[in-house]
Amino acid sequence: MSASEATERYRSARDQLLALRGDYDEALAQFQWPDVGPNFNWAIDWFDVIARDNNRGGLIVVSEDGSKQQRTFDELARRSDQAASWFLEQGIGKGDSVLVMLANQPELWEVMLGLMKVGAVIVPTTTALNPEDLQDRIERCSARAVICNPADTNKFVEFPTTLMRLSVGNVQGWHDFTEAFSREVAPANHPGTASHDPLLRYFTSGTTSKPKLVQHTQVSYPVGHLSTMYWLGLQPGDVHLNISSPGWAKHAWSCFFAPWIAEATIEVFDYARFDPRSLLDHLDREDITTFCAPPTVWRMLINADLSKKPASIRELISAGEPLSPEVISRIERAWGITVRDGFGQTEMTAAIGNPPGAIVKSGSMGRPLPGIPVVLVDPLTGERATKEGEICLDLSQSPISLMTAYEGDEERNAEAMAGGFYHTGDVATVDEEGYITYIGRTDDVFKASDYKVSPFEVESILIEHPAVAEAAVVPAPDDIRLAVTKAYVVLREGFEATRETAAEIFAFSRSRMASHMRVRRIEFAELPKTISGKIRRVELREREISLKDSEGWEGEWRIEDFPEVQGS
Repeated sequence: MSASEATERYRSARDQLLALRGDYDEALAQFQWPDVGPNFNWAIDWFDVIARDNNRGGLIVVSEDGSKQQRTFDELARRSDQAASWFLEQGIGKGDSVLVMLANQPELWEVMLGLMKVGAVIVPTTTALNPEDLQDRIERCSARAVICNPADTNKFVEFPTTLMRLSVGNVQGWHDFTEAFSREVAPANHPGTASHDPLLRYFTSGTTSKPKLVQHTQVSYPVGHLSTMYWLGLQPGDVHLNISSPGWAKHAWSCFFAPWIAEATIEVFDYARFDPRSLLDHLDREDITTFCAPPTVWRMLINADLSKKPASIRELISAGEPLSPEVISRIERAWGITVRDGFGQTEMTAAIGNPPGAIVKSGSMGRPLPGIPVVLVDPLTGERATKEGEICLDLSQSPISLMTAYEGDEERNAEAMAGGFYHTGDVATVDEEGYITYIGRTDDVFKASDYKVSPFEVESILIEHPAVAEAAVVPAPDDIRLAVTKAYVVLREGFEATRETAAEIFAFSRSRMASHMRVRRIEFAELPKTISGKIRRVELREREISLKDSEGWEGEWRIEDFPEVQGS
């Protein structure tokens, strides 16, 4: 199959979904994933085709002060050619794994496209990680190189000299990425990437001490995100704003693949501290047409003045966790638009959702999206369930949007793919019309500020503190963040349950953990255990729920009461 034929098949599938916008039943019945052939490279076979000589806005990054950095589609194509040429000069090519740790800045998109064009494997990484986290990731993904901003280069001082160091700016001992744009180059050649070759590796927290390493191919995200485009309701010419941090899969979903599949403009609002009023002004001033945000943002927005609807807004979407019907109702009353929910994972693209034009049922996250073989499976029998079960994908239908594997973890792969299904670990109910309503996780992982937190991961760090003998981490309900991390701590002999001890543990958590993982409540207590000695976290979770409306109780310490730690 020629490259042009692969592009046309891809375009045809895209156009089919655009044409069927608002007709869910027909989209479900008609849509089929495009066969893009044995060799595919999204940056060259799709992005360059729509971008060259296209002077419409492809990317706009707006800072808090209102300043903008803009790239047309054509500029992105040419600058990513320059990036690709520069990467090849540094010795980075097909199959090389590169850790990308950049903020919301134009270079992030240029780096992503440039690495795709040389066939490298991209490992997106949040800037919030500390050196210990980075060491683990670099080792597990066999990173050949890292690219970051000058401010983060100090995190890699102790790393092996074999790691190639690339910086977006001049730093002694680092290769300066900005040199890539000092000269013109020819359009990048196709690197010959096979459709099954790896393209992306994402780390995502699990129930064990180390995060899972999810691998996606040249088609699983690039082609699979056709489902995400359909769910978001994107159309050519839209200006799409998504609230998401780089390094997480949702950023690739809605700040990279889905908008550019639709030939929409990606806009990013790069703020240091979230302010609802500033965001509302931005939505109106920048003529945003489609807006996606996590529930934390929506819960903050409903407490702001919603009397002025952003002039150009057409689609409102929520992702990351279930959004309460109350929030949806308040937005709908104010703006006359329904916030549409959906479901997916790092391991896949959007799988369930309320697409444009579909009837939205209160509390439901929607129905299976076109091309996604969603089924519910009874966790006990492994058989398909008719009313309630674990959300799974039917592997017999070869879901194109699913990861290839958890890299380097055969045990997890066997568990996740057991019985001919991919198991999400999420439980839901389904009604007679196919609407799916989320219930919760099958394990102990919870979300804080829309990020997954693994209790085991947090506990493993806490017990490194000299005062901590044991720790059990559970979610404590929170009106804004949905939940915050609470640690029940058993102290070592010689330490006392005082304010000073709590302050030390809070400070330790702040210094060792990414911001979304940090402990925000502490209680010194004995831990409930089974007869075999295993901690019964279910009792602690139930206790937190029963005390949900309390302002704090004797024995509990809250980070809000420690300004000296918060400001350190």
